[in-house]
Amino acid sequence: MRHLISPLDFSVDETNQLLALAEDIASDPKKYSKVCRGKKLATLFYEPSTRTRLSFEAAMLNLGGSVLGFSSADSSSAAKGESVADTIRVISGYADIAAMRHPKEGAPYVASLHSTIPVINAGDGGHQHPTQTLTDLLTIHSLKGRLDHLTIGLCGDLKFGRTVHSLINALVRYPNIRFVMISPEELRIPTYIRKEVLDDHHIPYEEVESLEDAMPKLDILYMTRVQKERFFNEEDYIRLKDRYILDPAKMKYAREDMLVLHPLPRVNEISVEVDKDPRAAYFKQAQLGVYARMALIMTLLEVGLC
Repeated sequence: MRHLISPLDFSVDETNQLLALAEDIASDPKKYSKVCRGKKLATLFYEPSTRTRLSFEAAMLNLGGSVLGFSSADSSSAAKGESVADTIRVISGYADIAAMRHPKEGAPYVASLHSTIPVINAGDGGHQHPTQTLTDLLTIHSLKGRLDHLTIGLCGDLKFGRTVHSLINALVRYPNIRFVMISPEELRIPTYIRKEVLDDHHIPYEEVESLEDAMPKLDILYMTRVQKERFFNEEDYIRLKDRYILDPAKMKYAREDMLVLHPLPRVNEISVEVDKDPRAAYFKQAQLGVYARMALIMTLLEVGLC
C-alpha cells in the first residue's frame, strides 16, 4: 500500500508514467469509466476547498466509483475533539482510499501512519500540495511538450504558498530548470526551500520584486494569490494583497508562447481581461486536475483496464 504525502513520494519515472496515464485518460475518458466500480473515496476536508475537493469527487465518479466524506472540520467529529489518527482508523473501514486536506502541516502524514487504506495529501497548511503539483506538471507537459529546459517564474505568496513549495520540489528533478522568484521581501521563499531544495540541487534561481522585469525571461508564469488565511496580522495582508496584478499591459512583456498558470482561486492577482489571452492556461489547468487525480487514484488502488 502506498500513500501520496509529498510530490517526492513518486520517482521521476513513476511520475512520468502517471502523467502518461493522465494524458491517455484525457484523450478518452470513457475508456476508464468503470475501472473503480465498487470502490469508495473518502474526502476528509478540514479546510474549505472548491476545485480540489470537487475534482477528487469528479475523478472518482468518472472512474465508476463512489464518494463519501465531509467538507469542513465543523461538520465532522473534529469539532468534538476527535484526532486525525482516530478519524482515519474509522474511515479505513468505510472507504478504499482517502484524500485529506488539513490546515496543520503534517496532518495527512500522521493519518498515513494510522491508515489501512491509501492516503492522499490534498493540502496541509503552508507545507505541500502534491496533487496540485501533478496537475501543474500535467498542464506544462500537455501544453509545452516537456518538463525540462524551462524558466519558471513564481509570483506572489512564495512564503506560505504550498503549491509553490510542492512544484519546486518536483521540478528540480528535471534537467535545466531555472526559477525566477517574484515576491515582496516579506513573502519570499522559505529558507529551508532555498537551502535544502534549490541550493542542494544546484538549481539556478534569482529573487526579484519586479514582475515586468521578469516577464521576458519566462516560459511559465505561475501566479499565486496572497492567502489571507495564512496571515496573523490583517494589516500585513491588506498591504501586500494587491502587490502583483497581471493585466494585459504586463502581458505585453511576455513571450508569445509563455503560459500563465494559477492554482486558483483567483482574487485580484490576474485581471479578468487576461482570460481572453491564448497564453492564459489556468482554467485548462483546473480541468486537467481531474485527469491527474483519476490517474493517481488508479495508481494507488492498483487498478487498470481489464
